Amino acid sequence: MTSEQARESTAKQFIDKETAICIAENIGTPVYVYREDLLRANAQAVLNFPNAFGFTPRYAMKANSNGTILRLFNQMGLQIDASSHYEVMRAMMAGIPAEQIQLTAQLIPRGKKLEELITMGVRINACSLSQLEDIGKVTPGSEISVRINPGTGSGHCNRTNTGHERSSFGIWYDLVPKIKEIAGRYGLRISRMHTHIGSGSDPQIWKDVAKLSLGWATEFPDVQTLNLGGGFKVGRMPGEKTTDLQDCGQTIRDEFIDFYQSTGRQLHLEIEPGTYLVANAGAVLSRVEDVVSTDIWDFLKIDTGMTELTRISMYGAQHPITIIPKDNSPRRQADYIVVGKCCETGDTMTPEPGNPEESVSRNMLQARRGDLVIIGGAGAYCASMSTKNYNSFPEAPEVLIGVDGKVDLIREREELSELLRHEKVPERFIR
Repeated sequence: MTSEQARESTAKQFIDKETAICIAENIGTPVYVYREDLLRANAQAVLNFPNAFGFTPRYAMKANSNGTILRLFNQMGLQIDASSHYEVMRAMMAGIPAEQIQLTAQLIPRGKKLEELITMGVRINACSLSQLEDIGKVTPGSEISVRINPGTGSGHCNRTNTGHERSSFGIWYDLVPKIKEIAGRYGLRISRMHTHIGSGSDPQIWKDVAKLSLGWATEFPDVQTLNLGGGFKVGRMPGEKTTDLQDCGQTIRDEFIDFYQSTGRQLHLEIEPGTYLVANAGAVLSRVEDVVSTDIWDFLKIDTGMTELTRISMYGAQHPITIIPKDNSPRRQADYIVVGKCCETGDTMTPEPGNPEESVSRNMLQARRGDLVIIGGAGAYCASMSTKNYNSFPEAPEVLIGVDGKVDLIREREELSELLRHEKVPERFIR
């Protein structure tokens, strides 16, 4: 099977032609499409993660913050990893109890607002010495969590690697004595510890990070919970590897058991998957708007782009692209550079892998105006990370295909009036 045939097969498995046409006709394009059965299957795989002495999975909601998805995962037993206090409030508005939310953020509220979050039950993860001070000032004597930067990472590029010397996330491991000094000054009890290395699928790296993190846990005798973060890689393109959670979990479990045997301490495990849960449970349904050619390339212009799929132009990320013909006429294969709708040279949907500076052609079914297009692997870091409203394009809607096949609209398409609702025009400019 060729890579193009594999992509077509995957697209057909994700959504059938009739459903795609129905969504396009009734909702319009572009539109994010999610599948409930895949979301549930992924969540169950996470819930089955091996562990030695207890386990809490937290959904990294920055991957996709739609309230329906938050509710679905929470109803299945997943708690929440929030990356801003706005995400905390959004999760609570979706009915998730404050005590099931942990905030791990570059910025946290200060003073009264921070105290209110802690009083509500939100778990705050101190990601810097300043944050640790802020927590100590408003809630001295409380139990806290600290995030350690272990000095190693496993992202596919520096932009997604969150655990090395080029990353500002977490407290650098050499500063552990300073953590102890601040905690002692405010009577803080460090009962939880957090690390996060980036995106990876290699069980050996997870084993090494577990061992390293457990080593740092020996510095904090009150630590009862160790959170290893997320970054469980999934394969979006044919041939790409998806993390085997059982393999990774077993290696981590073994390290926790070894730690217990050497220290007598049974630590509770937490992880924070995001991509793993939602990436391949979502796609963008788009439409071919034009086909143009130069002396060198044929370009396929579609009605989505960096406004809905920012990660492609930001990271050079690879997403499968499949044509759904509007008719049943015979089609040959053709090579296209696929570009988005924005007035931006960088709005390419087929960049060189890992290099958004260069576009490359892809072989796919010959396309015609009006054909539908499925861009797969778009459940994670697409809707939540979109550069919506660039060129004044409204935010795209989102739909959920239920287990029973019913299509529910879970976010409406934005209207132009909504883009303008917060603008204020000085009177001298009003005619």
